[in-house]
Amino acid sequence: MVTMKMQINGKAAGASGSEFFDVKNPATGELIEQVPRGTEDDVALAVEAAVSAFQGWASTSPQHRGVVFYRAAGIVRQRKEELAALLTQEQGKPLAEARNEIEGFAHVLEYYCGLSSNQRGDFIPVPVNGYAFTVKNPLGVCAAIIPWNMPALIMGWKIVPALISGNTFVLKPSSNTPLTNLTLASILTEAGLPEGVLNVVTGPGETAGESLIRNPHVKKISFTGEARTGKRVAELAASGMKRVTLELGGSDPMLVCDDANLESAVAGALRGRFYNCGQTCTAVKRLYIFESIAEEFIKKLEAGVRNLRVGNGLDKSTDMGPLNNLRQMEYLKGLIDEIEEKDEGRIITGGKVPDFKDSDKGYFFEPTLVSEVPGDSRLLKEEVFGPLLPVVTVKNLDEAIEEANNSSYGLGASIWTKDLDRARMGCEQLNAGIIWVNQHLKVAPEVPFGGVKESGFGRENGPDALSEYLETKTIMLKT
Repeated sequence: MVTMKMQINGKAAGASGSEFFDVKNPATGELIEQVPRGTEDDVALAVEAAVSAFQGWASTSPQHRGVVFYRAAGIVRQRKEELAALLTQEQGKPLAEARNEIEGFAHVLEYYCGLSSNQRGDFIPVPVNGYAFTVKNPLGVCAAIIPWNMPALIMGWKIVPALISGNTFVLKPSSNTPLTNLTLASILTEAGLPEGVLNVVTGPGETAGESLIRNPHVKKISFTGEARTGKRVAELAASGMKRVTLELGGSDPMLVCDDANLESAVAGALRGRFYNCGQTCTAVKRLYIFESIAEEFIKKLEAGVRNLRVGNGLDKSTDMGPLNNLRQMEYLKGLIDEIEEKDEGRIITGGKVPDFKDSDKGYFFEPTLVSEVPGDSRLLKEEVFGPLLPVVTVKNLDEAIEEANNSSYGLGASIWTKDLDRARMGCEQLNAGIIWVNQHLKVAPEVPFGGVKESGFGRENGPDALSEYLETKTIMLKT
């Protein structure tokens, strides 16, 4: 067992109080490493390092910044297997999914490297007053608090557009999955990122996270997590007039019309719900199927669910790994108990802890389908983070859209149909930040990503993300 250090000022650093917390494998319960329990003093040191590094980094050309990221992407790809194994050990996901996430991080680096030379302001003729120019300036020190479900990818979404824009950064990863984040930060330093430009402070949200938000030198906070915590982040940031981006999860509906390609839709529902053990913000969390095809669709979906192999993510035969932590497991057990006690739904398959050796140590849960769910069920109202999918039958597209929109969330949604008019109707009327047609879950770094309603505000990815980290200055010139 190795004790891992935080990354402050580009160097490994222990916690000022010399306290550590354990990072364990969710499949086995085994201790992987110990990581410093960051304090308010550690956050202050990290922010101080970012402040000191800001002027130097902001004055470098965007092209130079892009070269650093391109170099880092190459190192990440070379070390993909090592990084994927580490991610699987701390998060639980199968190796294939971990590789995909590591490649996604490299893709984000490469994408913003390509945008690095395209950052520019505008020239505006103003006949009465002469000329006007706009320039885009970095904000200063930015920060992010990220979750455990997709730690590498979400790290990329937050730090790369900020850094390529000339800002410096402090990252607070989840206490469940800090190891991959720390390793990726060290790779960026190896690739040439100057000291202090990127700092990683590990520790609990109530100390390290809150002190990071409150720090007066931090100009922007980006947060991904549950809505209740996001509201707290917004409240704290408001007192300092800080910019905020909130990605607060969702309860994504999947609408399957009677003319959809059933094989593709079934495969989409399987991947969309059970990828990463259902622990994805944009996972399919509510399935609405036209009555005329429901019986056939559910039969095919049930067969697919029963064929999913649950196990340790390091086992090549595993299709779905464990839940990441005990809290998630107890939450799912509670939902199943409520369904059975209140007779509010029929469990088609799953709903239990699998009966195999490792289940006593790991947080394993069977992939689960539930039908006959009442409209006020928690399965349809809450963000269910785990491998449990409620199936609801509807008469037509109007009813499907009405039910889909009956949610406090609005992150993503998908509609499956061969009819362009139906697809257009779904895209126009579904209340979500991203709409997929005949696909679900995939989010490329080239496209803006974010939600509406209680799924948050602000956008990550694509050129839009750069504007979240830049300030527009107008210059009026009269000769």
